[in-house]
Amino acid sequence: MSNDWIPISHENYRQVCGPFYHGTKANLSVGDLITTGHPSHFENGRTLKHVYFSALMEPAIWGAELAMSLSRLDGRGYIYIIEPTGPFEDDPNLTNKRFPGNPTKSYRTCDPLRIIGAVEDWQGHPVDTLQQMLESLENLKRRGLAIIED
Repeated sequence: MSNDWIPISHENYRQVCGPFYHGTKANLSVGDLITTGHPSHFENGRTLKHVYFSALMEPAIWGAELAMSLSRLDGRGYIYIIEPTGPFEDDPNLTNKRFPGNPTKSYRTCDPLRIIGAVEDWQGHPVDTLQQMLESLENLKRRGLAIIED
């Protein structure tokens, strides 16, 4: 990670170019909007104030797989190519947590994400890797560390 990393904020977000991806359990169509106000998969009783996306496929794959698993649904979910309709910022739930900066190129916005395409050919994680992630999230909850910064 370069020492000259600059956080992405509502003031400088235009310097980040796509493509951008969003992983979800929702079966949507090109032109649909992904909006705030939906229940969180990670915290019962919480309504999301942001929608999340990434400039990398890997976080979108995790998003799709975790949305399905945490909703107790079968299947692998969906990954969409999206365009933000308004300003966005680094996702503080990932940025500077395990690694300096934002190596996952993960962002959040209060504005809708417009679906401009779907990724059909993507490889999910092995079952044991997904299970390890679910166990890690459950461990964070037990320890009171599963905090979503709104």
